[in-house]
Amino acid sequence: MPIRTRFTTWRPLVTVALAALAATLLTPAPATAADAAPGESRPVHSYDDAIREAVWVDTGLDEDGDGRTDRVAVDIVRPAEPAQRGRKVPVIMDASPYYSCCGRGNESERKTYDANGDVVRMPLFYDNYFVPRGYAVVGVDLAGTNRSDGCVDVGGRSDIQSAKAVVDWLNGRGAAYTTRTGAERADAGWTNGRTGMIGKSWDGTIANGVAATGVEGLETIVPIAAISSWYDYYFTQGAPLYDSGPDWLSNYVESPDARARCGAVQRELVDGAPRTGDLTPLWTERDYVRAAKKVKASVFLVHGMQDLNVRMQHVGPWWDALAKNGVDRKIWLSQTGHVDPFDFRRADWVDALHRWFDHELLGLDNGVDREPMADIERRPDHWVTSKSWPPRDTRPVTLRPAHGSEDGVGTLGLRKGRGTETFTDDPGLGETDWAARIDTSTPDKAGFVTGPLSRDLRVSGASEATVTVTPSTPTAHLSAVLVDLGPDTIRDYAAAGEGITTLTDRTCWGASTEGDSACYRETRARTADVGHTIVSRGWADLGNHASDGKGAPLTPGKRYTLTLDLAATDHVVPEGHRLALIVAGTDRGLIDPPADTPTLTLDLARTSVRVPVTGGTAAFARAAAGAPTGSGPEAAVRDGVRPAPTVQRVPGEGGGGSGAE
Repeated sequence: MPIRTRFTTWRPLVTVALAALAATLLTPAPATAADAAPGESRPVHSYDDAIREAVWVDTGLDEDGDGRTDRVAVDIVRPAEPAQRGRKVPVIMDASPYYSCCGRGNESERKTYDANGDVVRMPLFYDNYFVPRGYAVVGVDLAGTNRSDGCVDVGGRSDIQSAKAVVDWLNGRGAAYTTRTGAERADAGWTNGRTGMIGKSWDGTIANGVAATGVEGLETIVPIAAISSWYDYYFTQGAPLYDSGPDWLSNYVESPDARARCGAVQRELVDGAPRTGDLTPLWTERDYVRAAKKVKASVFLVHGMQDLNVRMQHVGPWWDALAKNGVDRKIWLSQTGHVDPFDFRRADWVDALHRWFDHELLGLDNGVDREPMADIERRPDHWVTSKSWPPRDTRPVTLRPAHGSEDGVGTLGLRKGRGTETFTDDPGLGETDWAARIDTSTPDKAGFVTGPLSRDLRVSGASEATVTVTPSTPTAHLSAVLVDLGPDTIRDYAAAGEGITTLTDRTCWGASTEGDSACYRETRARTADVGHTIVSRGWADLGNHASDGKGAPLTPGKRYTLTLDLAATDHVVPEGHRLALIVAGTDRGLIDPPADTPTLTLDLARTSVRVPVTGGTAAFARAAAGAPTGSGPEAAVRDGVRPAPTVQRVPGEGGGGSGAE
């Protein structure tokens, strides 16, 4: 799915890299022992002899208007031995629009088929690794893509029903056929119906959406860099993030024959998603957060804290809603952009996913449910764990801007400021420009900075900035940015690869056949030495001051108050660094500019930012007072956070090195 990442060009949500598949790995012979040792499934089934088949599941919808209900193509790879013994297996499902148009993973793998139309290569390592361990792996072509009927409606009922209908069929509640148009029924008697959905980006988004239906049989989801509300993908509090709508995206992934017959759905996408940024019924339908109370599946969520494609705004509300509903959950937060964990922490990821599915789908008591809730990347390839996320002693701290030594160079602390600061929107500048000149008075931003911290300060969760401004024009956009000011080495999320470099050597993660290799190119962290790190961001159209759902023209010279939602994060501002709040207009490359070029006057007494700090106001007061002690950011255990263990494995079946996408 091509998305405009603001530091790159239009491209799919997956990183597109052409690479030939390499060496294959010997397949383990069938075993007569139990499929699982205590606490862990074992590769005892033959991948070479696995059953490969295709069925078409009836969705019950007729989105393309051809007079018959749509069928979606479902490609299946499952172990033969359990079927021969009458044993039923669980399912790992990846429902995707990408299997023919764009490919999956760092090497852009597409499905391939034999002369009978059965899948030969199923993209990604899931089938290579998990089928020998007693799982079926299912790849679903979303409606309107590849070999499926119907139309792509970008997260709406057609998209979601494409996958939900398959879960229903796997649990004996739906109909499937052996061909796209025939009448011969296909049976799912080989599965126990216990299903886990996984996928990155649009795929993970579908997992979120299906979970929000509460469908029986969906036991767990693993959404990676996934959307939780499609409105928040295209807009943020009325400010446009991209200059195209969901109709462009639908057109990109649809198969040619679907594109020819899905004009009505395309028109609905255009009409229902006006570029005004107003919240319409189309967006409400595609808001999975509002339906989180229906979620029964457990959730293992993975996201890059510097993902500027599917941004961290999709994590906080979804995570909080799941917590409110008592959903069992786990989270990994990396320093990368839009990258799969297989490509930034490979060995640990395969191990974690293996144990998660063993527990959630096979019911093995392996202790994964008693481990820390969160894994967080503090610096490239250095991870810590947190028992809960955000930590239980995290509290919002209200920080206030005040005048400093010169205009636009202010202070940030617990005391309320007075007076005003003025800046003029410059669409040619953005957050990195503002942060680099934080100590210089410039006309394009207002910056407010603490003194050097005397101890580490952990920011964990979502912030919000309340600003009171007077615009000079009828339209205005606002940005609020939290910045860690100080030298560091980070993953270079703004470069190609979004924090990784792809290498030439390969490691293997499961069994291979001639047509489906389990061997993938290794990666390493791509790093950059920086003088500041963006901690969190938020944007809004000031015209939405009265409502998140509807904007209105502004009256020049009139004062307005607006609260901007800043994305969730987990970041430690080290001792000796400073924390900054920047308030400005258009954030170049991240939101589109307003129709006018406003000058905005910021009322300091009525402006503040609420920051979630571990330890609350007392922790901030201690860190903001006095001089650095010299203990440094690596001081042993910080706020209940401990270094994460690293899985040590060797290349081969189930092994490999660490890496990134």
